[in-house]
Order: sequence, then C-alpha cells, then structure tokens
Amino acid sequence: MDRQTYKRCLRLCLILVVGLSALSIRLYFLQVVDGEKYAKRAGDSYEKTYPLLAKRGTIVDCNGEVIAKSIISKTLIVDKYHIKEVRTVVRGVACQELSKTTEWYEWDEKTRGRNIKLRSRKLLNKSKDRQWIIDRHLDYACEEISTPLGMTKDELKKMIGINERSMADKVIVKDIAPDIASRLTDLIRKKRIKGFRFTESMKRFHNSPGLLTHITGYSTHAKGDDKHVGKAGIEKACEEHLAGTDGYKKEMRDLSGEVMPAHKGSVHAPINGNNVQLAIDMGIQAIVDEQLDAAVLEYDPVRATIIVMDPNTGDVLGIASRPHYNLRTREGIMTSEFNYALQGEYEPGSTFKLVAIAAAINERIRGINDKVWCHNGYYRNPSPGFNVRDEHGKGYLKVWEIAKKSNNIGTYMLAKQVGYRKYMDYVEGFGFGQETGIGLGAESDGLVRDKGNMVDFSRYSFGYALRVTPMQIANFYCVMANGGNLMRPRVIKKVENYLGETVEEYKPEILRRVISERTARDCRQALKSVVEEGGTATSADVEGYTEGGKTGTAEIWDNKLKAYSKTRKTVSFAGMLPIQSPKFVCVVVLQEPRAKKDYNFGGGTVAAPIWKETMKQVAAYRNLTPTEEVSTTLGIAQ
Repeated sequence: MDRQTYKRCLRLCLILVVGLSALSIRLYFLQVVDGEKYAKRAGDSYEKTYPLLAKRGTIVDCNGEVIAKSIISKTLIVDKYHIKEVRTVVRGVACQELSKTTEWYEWDEKTRGRNIKLRSRKLLNKSKDRQWIIDRHLDYACEEISTPLGMTKDELKKMIGINERSMADKVIVKDIAPDIASRLTDLIRKKRIKGFRFTESMKRFHNSPGLLTHITGYSTHAKGDDKHVGKAGIEKACEEHLAGTDGYKKEMRDLSGEVMPAHKGSVHAPINGNNVQLAIDMGIQAIVDEQLDAAVLEYDPVRATIIVMDPNTGDVLGIASRPHYNLRTREGIMTSEFNYALQGEYEPGSTFKLVAIAAAINERIRGINDKVWCHNGYYRNPSPGFNVRDEHGKGYLKVWEIAKKSNNIGTYMLAKQVGYRKYMDYVEGFGFGQETGIGLGAESDGLVRDKGNMVDFSRYSFGYALRVTPMQIANFYCVMANGGNLMRPRVIKKVENYLGETVEEYKPEILRRVISERTARDCRQALKSVVEEGGTATSADVEGYTEGGKTGTAEIWDNKLKAYSKTRKTVSFAGMLPIQSPKFVCVVVLQEPRAKKDYNFGGGTVAAPIWKETMKQVAAYRNLTPTEEVSTTLGIAQ
C-alpha cells in the first residue's frame, strides 16, 4: 500500500470512529440521560387523562330538606377522528354483519370478539376504497343510537356532520339522564360502535328554584373548566366548603381509542364538597314567598321584602326580596340580582321611633306611663331654628301612646331629653350604620351621619335623614323581642362532611346587650298598643294571638323636585308575636307601591295586612299555642 492510499484509509477510519462515537454518545443521552423524558413524550400521544369531578356540597334547610344539590350530567360527544378512522370503525361493521348470523347467539363474548377481529381483516382487504366502511358504520351507529336519544337516524347524522372540515370533537346531546346514558354506554360497547363517548359534568339542581333565590345564590362554570364556582349568596359565601377537590383518571389508549389492558392506569379519587345546613325553614320560606308574590301582584311596588326571624337565636327563618329570578333558568338575573332585604337602603319612617322610646326608658329619663308634651302638632325649635310637625296634633301623650299614635313631636322630645350624643350611641348600639354580620357578602351599611347636626337629629328621631336596610330593622326589633340583646343574624347553622361529621358550627351569637329586660318589656307593651283599637295598625291583629309592632310610612325624596314626594312612599310594618314572649319577628317593606287604590298608601293600610297574613300562616305552620281566645261563629239550624 503506497503512502497516499494509507493516509486516505487512516482518514476514513478516523471519520468513522468519530462519527460512530458521536452517535454512541447521542444514543447514550437519548436512552439513559434523557430516556425518561422521551419515553414520557412518546407516551403522551397514547396516555389520556380524564377529570373526575368532585360533587359540590348540598345545601339543606334547618330540617334537612334539600335546597340545592349537584347531580351528574352526561354529555354525548362524537370523536371526529375515530369515526373517520377506517381501522377503528370496521369492527362495528363486522359486528353488524355477524350479529345477523344464526351462530352469533351461540358464541360467548370471547368467541364473538375473535370472530369480529377476523371479519374486520377480511373487510379491510375486500377493496382498496374503504370509504364504504366509514359510511356503513355511520348508518349503523345512527340507527342504533338515535332511538334512545329520541331522534331519527337522519337527524343524528345531520348533527354529527361527518363531512365537515373540522376534526374537533362535537357535542351531540347535553344533560342526558344517567339511566339513558348507562343504556347507551352498554349499547355502544355491545354493538362495537366507535367514535362516540360520554363526558361527565356536575349540574346544580334546585328543589324549589323560585324560593330563597337571593340567599341561596347560584354557581356557574369557571372559564374553560367544568367545575362550578359560587357567584352569589350561600353558593359564594360557602365556596371553600361546597367546592370539593377534583380527581383524575389516567389511561393508555391505542390508535383506535381502545384502552390498552397491559398498561395499568392511575386513579386519583375526587373529594366531595361539604354540606351546608341553613337556619332557614323552607316551610316558612314558602309562606314568605307566597305572601310577597301576592303583595307584588296587588300593589306593584318597585321593590319589596319580607323577613321572618327567631329573635332568641337570631335565626333567619324566611327571607325574600322582589324582584328576583329563577335559580334553574336564571331568567331575570341581570335585572333582579339586587337583594333588597340586605342591600336596599331606605328612610324607615316611624318604625325607627322605637330607638328614642327605648333610649329614654333605658336611661330612666322617662317611664312607659310618663306624659310628654307634644305641642299640639307644631314645635318650633329656637336655636338652631327648625320645625317639627304632626299631621294629627296631640297635647300630652304617655310614652306608650307616642308609639300608638306614631307622634313625631313626642318622639323628638324623648330623643332631645336623651341628648344627641347618648341617642347616637343607641343608634349605633342597635346596629344601624353598619353591616349586621349575616355573612352573605354584599350587605349595605345603611347611612347614619354623626356630625352633630341638630336638624338631622330631629329627623333621625322619627326615621328620616338616615338610611337603613330591612335586615337592620328586623334585627333591631329582635332586640326588643328577646329582652335587650343585639344578635348576629344567622343564616348558616353548620357545615358537615360527607360522613355527616360537623366541620364547622355557627352558634347563636350575642353581639352586645343594648337595653335592659325591663326596657324591652316596656317597649313590647308600647308596640302592643299600636295593634289595639285606636292604634295605627289594627289591621295587623292576628286572631288567637297577642302581637305588637310599628307602622312606617316614609315619603321618598325626589331629586328633581328637591323635596319629599307626596305620592311616592316606602311603607312598612315591623312586629313580633306573641308579644309576651315573642317567637317570631317579621318585617314587611314595600318601596313605592304603584297600584291605584281608593286610599293613601301607608304602613297600616298596606304593610300591616301583609304582615298579619304572613304571621297567621307561620303560627299555624309551627303549631304555635294561641295566647288569647279565638272567637267562633256557630251555625244556626234552620
């Protein structure tokens, strides 16, 4: 070998050694160093991960009656890739042909599977143009599946749209009942139909979608997710308890979409959400909603609410606002999501007069039977100069008569004797100008300006120049009903897990003592007189029970006129029953009744009769023992 040839051979060997060494190093990195990464990447095309949705917790009332719960909702989906994959769908065609033979019914499942596989190979080898297999399978699938879905074969084929360009999965039917979905799953498996699958989602179901709408609230799917997230009411306030934690399932599937039995998948089970029990009694809630609907129908108010509470625990037993919406259809949600009971602010008028009466009695400035000079309907304050008027002028009135006759001047005289600073302390002590702490979010504070303005002070005493919410008024009257304690209104009683174990409990909570038991008892006697003959609320008298309450009729400020309107009013009634030892406090508020009637709208003519009918039905529902004789009329034989 000459020198030239030797050099060429040496050079070639070096190139081969270097190249093969580089290839060996690359193979080492692919198989050893990065082997796990590339194995995972290769497996990703075969590995499928399916979410296992956690069941959202159930909401129940104080008696365990279901208010809202989650149910499994099935959706039928067409996989456009697999329904056009001839090697996949051919098994369905083979099954269709073999199922028409007499031997089919003699074979066991294993034999059927083996024969279907053999028949599939023959069909694939039958001709080069295999489109007929796809078309035959589609006809076969639609014929079998359409009937359980309640549609025709042609309707189903049109929905699938196999000739469409898009290869994305297509939803065929949503919210399929679980029993129908189970039947279809078995049918698809037995008939070897390919390209169809079911997905699961959770659907929120409400037993009474027209009741307790604002308090229950609603949940909706998060963006790009099937998981429900609370957006309002209890659903939002208790999201961390109700939500639960989703799980997942991993499976290895071949090109035809079949599970690969040799590869074990993994399952991470979901953790269902906790259940929430409310203080609401759905029996009382049904009464409240029924009465409020009747009131809206008769008086056509802009807004309205009824609240029923247990004054001794602070439990909200029934609460409704109008306008509202349907929890199932969400109809009206955009215009009616405002919860008037908790978010509505209004000048309360005379229902607020009990603040001055309670303060004067509690400070021992006046006794319940002490007389107050009421200036015969007109009082002129010297400095600063302002007037206080009464439509029906009175001379001397006892403190309880001030409530009975709803006298403005008498109320201001009591507030004035208490003094501005002390009076404002009682306003704050009774919970006005601040959230009640009901725990549902989006609650209004109301508006109480504590700036030492004496004109405003005079108006405060009879319920003007400040703003309250219906819930604040209800909680205020609970103070007088329970003996002087301001309670935190309670809607949520406790949270339980799926085993029935208590996770969190919300016990009745006393925020503070505001007045003494003696003062509360005297205030109840004053309220009792309002419903008796000569009072402003005789139409609130519930037969068989002694009750008490206070009317409120407040003119609405008109920004255009820069004055209070004589035609637009907020009418209300707040009361309790039975008066000796109240079991219920109920508040009725109607903002701006617009129906044409033969009388002027007032708390005594509009709100009090609604209160009476509500309390009459609530007392009957709870089998409340009567506190006075019920008059009976006996028929006379003819």
